[in-house]
Amino acid sequence: MSSTEAFVDFFYAAPDGLRLHARVYGEAKSGHWPVICLPGLTRNARDFHELALYLSMRSPVPRQVVAFDYRGRGQSAYDPDVSHYNVGVEASDILAGLAALGIEEAAFIGTSRGGLIIHVLGALRPAVLKAIVLNDIGPVIEPAGLAHIQSYLERAPRPKTFPEAMDAQRSVHGKDFSKLSDADWRRMVGALYRETAQGLLPDFDPKLVDTVANLDLSQPLPALWPQFEALAAIPLLAMRGANSKLLSAETLDGMRKRHQMMEAMTIDGQGHAPFLETGSLPSDIATFLDRAERGRQTK
Repeated sequence: MSSTEAFVDFFYAAPDGLRLHARVYGEAKSGHWPVICLPGLTRNARDFHELALYLSMRSPVPRQVVAFDYRGRGQSAYDPDVSHYNVGVEASDILAGLAALGIEEAAFIGTSRGGLIIHVLGALRPAVLKAIVLNDIGPVIEPAGLAHIQSYLERAPRPKTFPEAMDAQRSVHGKDFSKLSDADWRRMVGALYRETAQGLLPDFDPKLVDTVANLDLSQPLPALWPQFEALAAIPLLAMRGANSKLLSAETLDGMRKRHQMMEAMTIDGQGHAPFLETGSLPSDIATFLDRAERGRQTK
């Protein structure tokens, strides 16, 4: 089976009727939690492709994997109302997708904004969360990291070819991601851009940039410690890029103190956010999910 045959495209209606998309890898496994993958702010389901292949086909305990495109990203429809691009609406969209798929409980992997959505799901529907992987995100977002994202989105390069796109990404992010190979950068740009008659374009609604550009970083960002503490009964793996500007080592330590079931990993040579398909990370994630599931079953 080729990697492109390993998933099916699933379309469903959001609560407000917008047409949304997800990739579904593998079949539902009786007795094993499916895995829900939630990407970052401007990213999409393709970010999780290699990890999803591993978890659904190569792991000792294969699992069904669902990777979502939020509204305005990937194959999901763009929203004419830019105010709907927020984690509350997106969390409701995810719940609608799970209902359409008949999934009542699952393990969740959230990169950056995806992790914030998991915090919201913990308030809206805690029973759906059986295990959590937070990829370079926590209750406190460092202003310097958000400022870096603002700056990048406002000055995002406009490459014409994939080699140009790889060079552009390396020039911006290479210092923080010294461990990445050419293949890693190639996968990154393949997930970030789509080919059009006008050349390569970032695969998200350009209006998303406005939601970040309008943030006033001179004011402290609200922390989500109460929401995080509400996840304390759920097995959790927190992953931090060693060079991350968004999730600090101090916040990671604070998370560990507040969550007795939390495991933590720091990934050398990567920044915000670590590529989850690199090195031993797919196996590490699979092992955590298997351990969490066995622990729940023995209680």
